Amino acid sequence: MPVVQIREDESFENALRRFKRKCEKSGVLTELKKRQHFEKPSVKKKRKVMQARKKVLRKMAEERKMGLR
Repeated sequence: MPVVQIREDESFENALRRFKRKCEKSGVLTELKKRQHFEKPSVKKKRKVMQARKKVLRKMAEERKMGLR
């Protein structure tokens, strides 16, 4: 669980923004969404394969972009 200490002369909104950013980086929200519903093993495997494919395609596109410059 991310913890944020409120600094002196800091508004509540700024502290809340920092807390939300920390939660996003630690993956709390994605873990919560993942645990809300049961996901069949076949669906989970398919999702992971798609994520890996996107990652490879993104990397290839980035390498192509760097090669053109």
